[in-house]
Amino acid sequence: MSYVIPIKTALFTFPIIAFLFTIPFILHQYHKYGSIHKLRVLIVYSFILYMMTVYFLVILPLPKISEVVNPISDMIQLQPFAFIQDFLKETSLIITNPNTYLKAVREPCFYTVIFNIFMTMPFGMYLRYYFKCSLKKVIIYSFLLSLFFELTQLTGLYFIYPSPYRLFDVDDLLMNTIGGILGYLIMGCFRRVLPTRDKIDEDSRKEGEKVSGLRRITVFCLDSIIYLLMLSICLSIFNFQYTKYIAFFFYYGFLPWVLKGRTLGSKFLNVKFQYPNLTGIRNLLRMIFLYFYYYYLPYLLILILISISSFLGLPVAQNILLCILFVFSIFLLYFISLLGILTKRKSYYDWFFHVQFESVIKTDQESSSQYDKGTII
Repeated sequence: MSYVIPIKTALFTFPIIAFLFTIPFILHQYHKYGSIHKLRVLIVYSFILYMMTVYFLVILPLPKISEVVNPISDMIQLQPFAFIQDFLKETSLIITNPNTYLKAVREPCFYTVIFNIFMTMPFGMYLRYYFKCSLKKVIIYSFLLSLFFELTQLTGLYFIYPSPYRLFDVDDLLMNTIGGILGYLIMGCFRRVLPTRDKIDEDSRKEGEKVSGLRRITVFCLDSIIYLLMLSICLSIFNFQYTKYIAFFFYYGFLPWVLKGRTLGSKFLNVKFQYPNLTGIRNLLRMIFLYFYYYYLPYLLILILISISSFLGLPVAQNILLCILFVFSIFLLYFISLLGILTKRKSYYDWFFHVQFESVIKTDQESSSQYDKGTII
C-alpha cells in the first residue's frame, strides 16, 4: 500500500480547508478570549492537517467504480487478533536469524499492524494535551474514530461504490484504539515541558484585555457584513428613498448608544468604543466620516476619473494609466489606515475623533460560570 498519494493529497487540500476554517476560528477566538494565541493556532491547524492526512490514508487511493465488485461477506473480518495468524503464515522472520529481521519489518503483515497503531497515536496525544481528555475518553474517542474509518470502508465510501473496496477488520479497531492509548501515555512525558491548555487560555485572556489591530479589523469586517445584510433586508421590505441612510444611522448610531458604545459586531467580539468628551457628537461625526470614507469615497474618485477622462478626451493608453493611478490612490489611502491600525492600533481618523477602543473580554467572561465547558477550541 502506498502512503505517498494520501499524504500529498492532504498537503495540497489543507490550504483550502484552512482558509475556510480561518474566519470562524478568528471570530471564535476573539469572542471567547479576545486574542489569538500563536501556540493555539499551531496546535489547532496541525490537528486539522493530521485528521485530513489520516482520513485520506483510509480512503485513498480510490479504485474505479467498475472494478469494485467484492461481496460484502468477503470484506469483513471479525476475528480478533487474526493478524497474529497472518503474521505467522506470511512472515519470513526467523527468530534465530537476525538477518531476517529487517526483511520481516518491510513485509505488509508486519508494517500494516504497526501503521494502524502509529496512525492514532497523535490523536491520543492531542486529546490529552489540548482537549484535556481522560484516559477513558481517549479510549472511547479512539475507538469511535477507528469505527468511523472502518464504516467508511465498509459502506464503500458512503455508498458511492456498490460494495466495499477495503476490508473491514476488527483488528484495525483494536490497533487504532491501542494507538490512541499509547499517544495518551506518551504525551504524559511532555506535560512538564509544554505549556498547559489552561496556561494557553490564561495568556490568551490576558492578551485579550488589549485591542489588537487585527481584532479591530475583524470588528470592522464583521460590522460591515452585518450592516450590509441588514441593509439588504431593509431595502427589500421598505421602498423608501432614504432607507440606506436610516439603516446606517440606526446600526452605527442608535445601536452603539443603546449598547453603550458597542455595535453588534463589537459586542460579539468584546470591544467597546469610548469617547472622552462629547460622546454622542463625536460618535455621530465619526460615523458620518466612516460612511463617506469607506462607502462613498471610491465612487467619488471614480466619478472624478470619468469626468477628467471625458473632459480631456484622453486616448485609450492615457485612460488606462489614469485608471491605474486612481486605483493606486484608493489602495494607498486604505493601506495607510490599515497600517496605522495594525502597528499603532489606531488610524489617523481615530486620533482626530479621540476615539478609544476598550476590551471588555475580562468583564464579560468573568460573568460566565462555564468558561471552558463544552468547548474544543
